[in-house]
Amino acid sequence: MQTRTLYQKLVDSHTVSRLDEQHVLLYVDLHIMNEYTSPQAFAGLRAQGRTVLRPRQQLAVVSHIIPTHPVQVGQRVIFDPPSALQATNLKKNCTEYGIKLLDTNDAEQGIEHIIAPEHGWVRPGMVVLCGDSHTTTYGALGALGFGIGTSEVEHILATQTLVYRLADNMRIRVDGELPVGTSVKDLVLLIISRIGAQGARGYAVEFCGSTIAALSAEARMTLCNMAVEAGARAALIRPDATTFAYIKAHATDLDEAAYAQAQQDWQTLYSDEDAAFEVDHQFDAREVAPYVTWGTSPDQAIPVNGHIPDTAQNDNKALHYMGLSAGASLLGLPIERVFIGSCTNGRIEDLRIAAGIIAGQHVANGVRAMVVPGSGAVRRQAEQEGLADIFIAAGFEWRQPGCSMCLAMNDDVLTPGERCASTTNRNFEGRQGREGRTHLMSPAMAAAAAIRGCISDVRDLAKEQAHV
Repeated sequence: MQTRTLYQKLVDSHTVSRLDEQHVLLYVDLHIMNEYTSPQAFAGLRAQGRTVLRPRQQLAVVSHIIPTHPVQVGQRVIFDPPSALQATNLKKNCTEYGIKLLDTNDAEQGIEHIIAPEHGWVRPGMVVLCGDSHTTTYGALGALGFGIGTSEVEHILATQTLVYRLADNMRIRVDGELPVGTSVKDLVLLIISRIGAQGARGYAVEFCGSTIAALSAEARMTLCNMAVEAGARAALIRPDATTFAYIKAHATDLDEAAYAQAQQDWQTLYSDEDAAFEVDHQFDAREVAPYVTWGTSPDQAIPVNGHIPDTAQNDNKALHYMGLSAGASLLGLPIERVFIGSCTNGRIEDLRIAAGIIAGQHVANGVRAMVVPGSGAVRRQAEQEGLADIFIAAGFEWRQPGCSMCLAMNDDVLTPGERCASTTNRNFEGRQGREGRTHLMSPAMAAAAAIRGCISDVRDLAKEQAHV
């Protein structure tokens, strides 16, 4: 019998028909929509007199355009007219076609890539699609997730299938223990800086090795979320005991018998021993340091105690935009803004890490810092655990959930020239606001930057706190 990778097993199990050597018709278990990628799809359905084939396998959420001002739940208002119209249209479409919607004032509203796993809607072996590139996040639970275009949204609504071009297989093995003061965000920034922003283009990436096995389910989501920044079409991690425990805790609709049966199926989801990967990469976790981006692409990243490489002078446009020069150090570079949140680092574990650094400290003068939980559930849990009190006492803004300053589609934006320590996933020009300057880093590093008022090594801050 032919050996197969985990990716190939997931594709095979969802193939309705083979179209040619490169394409299959793929069945979709769950399709998630947001307010800005679905309007044209519904208009297309109406124009052709078609309907939604399986409404119960659709989910919609208002996430990108929503304001995150710290008002009470139920009192959020989208004042920007075009954005308000998008939210209104999404509600109208979901109501007409019987699709579940987490609307502006729903207590469970949040970012799609955070709410879907936390409610147990994503499980190993599923194919989950969304009109958003960071749908790769779901590979952390052994599900095949990837982003799609607007025209494909319409096809899925009408048929629950997708014409899918097959990807090649890449394996990234990481072994060893992450050094103290580092996290999976540092690991993935190191990987992207090594293989490049197009290094995994066209590939379904499977992460493995002792480092990956030791990660929590939420840390794995950060890793798979960022894989698309290396061009990956999908990211996968073999489901294991950590995955099963996460699903059991979140998929409350599964009783003991159903969970036991499902777990037997999930245990078959792995790459066969001799399965072929077109590309293999290996990394040593001991080489990981706190990483920070210096440019306008996620692969333009260096250890915080390093220097911008001399070769960066070939990226004059990025250096000019960021107001930096080749050979310079990032340590001590003043920042005006700090943002902790996004589908990359807006989960409860991220907030716990940041609060652990911030406790008893205060945001530096001249810095505006905000924490935006990834969902209503994350926000409630953080308040129950006292994390919100720590952030507020330190001078952070404690916001309502949403994508917020990740992509400047709402009113949380940088002003021209502002420099931000950010836990998001992209540092493109204008990503957080026109002419804003974004430095990607981990929640711990962003917390340290908030306290110091500049890009800092969180390991040094931890040592100082230990001696107080």
